[in-house]
Amino acid sequence: MKKIGFTEAIIVLLLMLIILGTSVIHLGLSPQIPVLFTVGLIVFWAKIRGASWDDIHDGIKEGIGTAIIPIFIFLLIGALIAVWIKAGIIPSIMVLGFKLISGSFFVPSVFIVCSLIGVSIGSGFTTISTIGIALLGMGITMHVNDALIAGAILSGAIFGDKMSPLSDSTNLASAVAGSDLFKHIKNMMWTTIPAWIISLILFWILGGHHESLAANHVAKTVAVLNHSFTISWWAALPIILMFACAWLKIPAIPTLFINIFTAVIMIFCSQPHYSLKALVNLITDGFVAHTSDQSVNALLSRGGISSMMGTVSLIVMTLSLGGVLMKFHVIQTALNPLIKHLMNPGRLITATILSGIGVNVFIGEQYLSVILPGRAFKEPFFKLGLDPLALSRVLEDGGSVINYLIPWGVAGSFAAATLNVPVLHFLPFTFFSLLSPLFSIASGWTGIGLKWAQHSNK
Repeated sequence: MKKIGFTEAIIVLLLMLIILGTSVIHLGLSPQIPVLFTVGLIVFWAKIRGASWDDIHDGIKEGIGTAIIPIFIFLLIGALIAVWIKAGIIPSIMVLGFKLISGSFFVPSVFIVCSLIGVSIGSGFTTISTIGIALLGMGITMHVNDALIAGAILSGAIFGDKMSPLSDSTNLASAVAGSDLFKHIKNMMWTTIPAWIISLILFWILGGHHESLAANHVAKTVAVLNHSFTISWWAALPIILMFACAWLKIPAIPTLFINIFTAVIMIFCSQPHYSLKALVNLITDGFVAHTSDQSVNALLSRGGISSMMGTVSLIVMTLSLGGVLMKFHVIQTALNPLIKHLMNPGRLITATILSGIGVNVFIGEQYLSVILPGRAFKEPFFKLGLDPLALSRVLEDGGSVINYLIPWGVAGSFAAATLNVPVLHFLPFTFFSLLSPLFSIASGWTGIGLKWAQHSNK
């Protein structure tokens, strides 16, 4: 295939953006079909431009290959949600939460709790799919806006994922930029702490007025949970194991298997006559609640491997699209002319942030939103005299945190499927993700918190 030019690369990307934006945002369609249609257009465009079918297939395989492990993790999380509900773990967290969390401080409490858990375990996905589901159920019971609760859950989970030394995305950003991990985390505080504080204030303003909300309904929900599920302190065991695995640096896959096996043992201990066939159906199709309260049934009928298949299909299609775009250097060609004109830190950091956001929009993959801008802008950061820590911070502020806001993104589609709240509904309330790039850009233009290399005269 002949090398494409800048104008053609821009036209291809703009056409993609129009198709996806119009279909998902304007028409409100599910993202799978628009993404699939876009993949088809890009495949035939590459073929018309002279690419061989083997090269196209290689691009698709290379794209999907980056997410084999996350895809498997999503399937395990689907199984985990189902067995955690059946074993009474999530219902127990809800009951305990109703006793400990005040209605007047509920939404800010959600944000703080998810932040602490996220930092401790280093996984935004795990935080969202475990504690997040329980907190969402509590909030809906109290008649709090589900999109606002989801925004608080995601903001806390993303903060925790970003600031944890156990996080894959944090380690990736540090490695791509060539910076020390713990210095990278320390340097991120210049933009992360202000974003966290303002997010907390906003959650307090928007969600801090529910003192008298539905006390009777909460009491009724607690009674239904106590009657329908095994509520006990033993529910803390899988959570303790999750923290222990995180601190022992056990990878996500064995950690999830350990938690699933533990929950299964708890199910058979509390229900000795529970059949193997029922367990298989539970893990495959998810938990279906049959309580006397329809709202509880709606909240806790979820999980199972099958519940993740929509997300998995979207990931496969999105990464296929990204793989073809990378194979034929569409993204790289669009970025190259821009890089040559970045002669000051404000412009350079703004461009890097926008590139990370752009990769999220056009490819929808969290890791690639860190890797591609990291590779493209590493040399300009060096030439300008900026420390690698400056680059690694920008890669997180404009890359990994934004993927949760993209309806066809890996993280965004996962969060929407797990919490059953559409991305476009929780996007305006995911304050931490919205604020992080703004503070990063401000740092570039003002120089506040901007790290220069030791050899630089700046």
